[in-house]
Amino acid sequence: MNIFKKKYKNYEIEPDEIFLDSKNIPQFDTNQFEGRIEKPIKKTSLIFLGVSFLMIGILFFLKLSSLQIINGDNFLKKSEDNSLNTEPLFADRGLIKDRNGVLLAWNTFVQGNDFPDRSYINDLGFAHIVGYVSYPAKDQKGIYWKKEFVGKDGVEKKYDVQLQGKNGVKIFETDVRGNIQSENIIDPPVQGQSLLLSIDSNMQKKMYQSISSLAKDGGFVGGAGIVMDINNGEVLTMTSYPEYSAEILSKGDNKIVINEYINSKSKVLLNRAVGGLYVPGSIIKPFVAIGALNEGVINSTKKILSTGSISLPNPYFPEQKTIFKDWKAHGWTDMREALAVSSDVYFYEIGGGFQNQKGLGISNIEKYTRMFGIGEKTNIDIFGELRGTIPSPEWKSLIFKGDAWRVGDTYHTAIGQYGFQTTPVQMVRAVSAIASDGILVTPHILLGDTENEKSVEIPSMPIEYFEVVKEGMRMAVTEGTTTLMNLPYAHAAAKSGTAQTGINNERHHSWIIGFFPYENPKYAFAVMMESAPKASTLGATRVIKELLEWANTYAPEYTK
Repeated sequence: MNIFKKKYKNYEIEPDEIFLDSKNIPQFDTNQFEGRIEKPIKKTSLIFLGVSFLMIGILFFLKLSSLQIINGDNFLKKSEDNSLNTEPLFADRGLIKDRNGVLLAWNTFVQGNDFPDRSYINDLGFAHIVGYVSYPAKDQKGIYWKKEFVGKDGVEKKYDVQLQGKNGVKIFETDVRGNIQSENIIDPPVQGQSLLLSIDSNMQKKMYQSISSLAKDGGFVGGAGIVMDINNGEVLTMTSYPEYSAEILSKGDNKIVINEYINSKSKVLLNRAVGGLYVPGSIIKPFVAIGALNEGVINSTKKILSTGSISLPNPYFPEQKTIFKDWKAHGWTDMREALAVSSDVYFYEIGGGFQNQKGLGISNIEKYTRMFGIGEKTNIDIFGELRGTIPSPEWKSLIFKGDAWRVGDTYHTAIGQYGFQTTPVQMVRAVSAIASDGILVTPHILLGDTENEKSVEIPSMPIEYFEVVKEGMRMAVTEGTTTLMNLPYAHAAAKSGTAQTGINNERHHSWIIGFFPYENPKYAFAVMMESAPKASTLGATRVIKELLEWANTYAPEYTK
């Protein structure tokens, strides 16, 4: 046993021991430090580590004593006087540009302001389509209770979410006097999305200039004009006269002017292009004509005589007659000629019937006008659009407390009078469907918005019927009621209309709808001039004439 207790002081390994042990090496995991000799930490290292911890503890204790004992009262007072607050970092609102990149709305930074001012194009004609905003607002304590810009009209309102962006947040410390002691940005703002509109700003300016000039010369209360691409519904121009200042409404501090806007008899705040309801008059005739052809009421070559009026027996006094006047005696006219000269007698007879001539009837008049989107919302991407009214027996019974529908009511409806009401945007869409042989598109203002580039084909309508109506509208330009537009460099087809309005019909609206170029239609237009004295001889045709003249000189790509 003593042999095993013997201690060796010679730690040298003999060569034979190496060879012997090499066959018995255990399978150590060297990555886990197995098989390594453990060495104890040196005493000097432990002493150094202990001294370090002691020094740190002493320093911590001294600092704590300074904060709590020596300067505690001062820091307590300071913490009570100071406060932490947050404030929004306002995101830049997205830019609005026309189809060519011209700025229509942008941000102007003012030194010392928390957010930029919203600025708008200085040229007239853009207010209703671009719109305006309301600014962020503070309460009496200087705290923002309203932290976003809010779109209030036009594109600013329709696409408010996209334009807004996302506000950031800033945290800051203030003393009792309100002085900022420190501040940090904890969430940076994200700029809003910029929008590109389908509007051609140069055409927009020209349209507004022509409408405003005609309104002043002809005594019209207001007006609206639209030009639209018939293939995809892009709106090239859409303006309403008169208009407001977008910057004045955005800032809201000029109360005198704002009150004038609100109380104005000319309805400055109304976007007449989409929200104005007007009696259409004779611009309804092309749609009645297509309905009559499709229902077999008449063929395009049959002639009807207009001696200046037709008369029917009065249902209450049979010995008396109710007379329905034409605006002049046109003689014998077929459908093309009747459209060109706008014969009321022709459309009285094919609309309501007369003697041996069968009439379309009020139900079918409503059917076909609605088929072209009249009396219905177009779903254009802007707020304020109204539906309109197409007279019917049910409508009359409701409005006039059970009064019966009569043939004379059908006559008046067939020429766009009586209780008929529509909007300019409905009419530009409707005439676009004639130009495209029955494709009803959805008007839209946002360029490249494929979701709004929707179209519907009008069913069961032979192309030859569209051709008859288009030929009649072309004749209106070359030899009929709209010869003012007969320009050698810009061939157009059109239908004008004069709608009586006001008490005793002492005033009238003037309309023009149509398309160009006639040989290869690309663009549809509608202009409505609101409420001029009956004696005024100026009409909406002048606006389109001036627009086509402008396009020939400055934008010939539109008339080719």
